Amino acid sequence: MRRIITALIFPVVFPLSFLCFGPVAVMVAMAGGSGETIHSIARAWARFVFFILGIKIKTAGLENIPRDRPVIFACNHASQMDILALYIALPVQFRFVVKEELFRVPVLGLAMRSAGYVPINRSGGKAAIKSLQEAAKRIREGASVVIFPEGTRSPDGRLAQFKPGGFLLASKSRCPIVPVAIKGSHYVLPKGSFVCRPGLISIQVGQPVVTVKDDKPVKRDELMKNTWQVVNTMLNQ
Repeated sequence: MRRIITALIFPVVFPLSFLCFGPVAVMVAMAGGSGETIHSIARAWARFVFFILGIKIKTAGLENIPRDRPVIFACNHASQMDILALYIALPVQFRFVVKEELFRVPVLGLAMRSAGYVPINRSGGKAAIKSLQEAAKRIREGASVVIFPEGTRSPDGRLAQFKPGGFLLASKSRCPIVPVAIKGSHYVLPKGSFVCRPGLISIQVGQPVVTVKDDKPVKRDELMKNTWQVVNTMLNQ
């Protein structure tokens, strides 16, 4: 019965709740509210949606998150629910690194800009390099960010190969990478599906991967390989 209820109400609850919370975040920003306040609104939205849909969160390894410096959270991505799950699970302020095109979407784009999300140009060339440099500057100034290095949601829940962009960003910012494994979200809402199910999403945080050794930046490919191995190991535990 719970599965039937969740499946029926998801197409209504998810968009309507966003249309309620999104404008609130925008108005708070226009009134001079900080990114921290908007992040709290997003966290409340995520908790509301998960409560209504019967989705629970379990966390492990939160002690591995450095609290004295900005970090880059590198997470696997198998569902639209990953974003909401991270809002609930990670007990620190962070911003998402998202493709620049999403900033053009009405309401969503304004809400993300107000929240301080970091846009990335993925077209290549000088524009892409400039956007990476600006994002690295934001991180060095103190903004922890979340990246999904697979580049898109996994169609089957298994970890795909990582793309280099996020690790080039890590190398430029010299901030540690914190691997995060999200399990269960593919069952709750698979990619391409509009049928949501109640369930448990587990989030495990691994030990940070250093981006600097002996005062020299670690090579991008090494960062990518090391982080992938940690995330994959946590997913298969």
